[in-house]
Amino acid sequence: MRSVLNPLQISRFLQAYDAAATQKGIKISIGFDFHEYVSITQATPTKGRTYPNFRPDRSPIKRGEGFWIVGVDENNEVAVLEAARLYDLSRTNLAEHLRSLKAFYADPTVHAHPQDRCTCVAPSAKNITGKVAYLGDRWVRRDFRGQGMSKIMAGIARGTSFAMWAPDFLCALVARRLVDKGVVYGYAHQEPGGSILQLIEEDVVDDDCLVWQTGEELMSLVDGKSDLILTS
Repeated sequence: MRSVLNPLQISRFLQAYDAAATQKGIKISIGFDFHEYVSITQATPTKGRTYPNFRPDRSPIKRGEGFWIVGVDENNEVAVLEAARLYDLSRTNLAEHLRSLKAFYADPTVHAHPQDRCTCVAPSAKNITGKVAYLGDRWVRRDFRGQGMSKIMAGIARGTSFAMWAPDFLCALVARRLVDKGVVYGYAHQEPGGSILQLIEEDVVDDDCLVWQTGEELMSLVDGKSDLILTS
């Protein structure tokens, strides 16, 4: 049975990263309305289109099953963005969830193009089941890159995910070039072939790595027993 983490420790964990963002001139907010999130991303210059798994027109997210993070600079202009959602994979696994396209569309028979496809060959994906927190859509404005903002966003996203869901797994799909550059933080495991994806109407062609950590590893991180984010 998983032990219960002191709520004060979760608060301290989040406060540490929030304070780090403040020191860099970024004010962090967390929201839950994904219609609002999409309106923010669409109005943000240089931010690419949000994938359908975070867009309520293609994949609605129930209240309490998703959140997003926005950070603004001293001029109240958007500088960082990220989104998270919870997948209930108690009767399936991540590999099948991706292959079926249900990771991207609430109803693939309605929204998916006939030529849409997703191949997942990462061996561990079939073992990722239960409550699965998925992080994605991270964007850092160019003038804030290379300053540790990705680590800060990783910490805030993980702390919030743990506080809201205490998931069995936390994962993401990340471009190989980012994994190779060493700018993906906080994940204990990674495998290629997580998502070989084609979404015709979204103009998406990806070959992403699967990165993940277990719920126990996430709890150790928030509890201060792991310094994975800070040292990665």
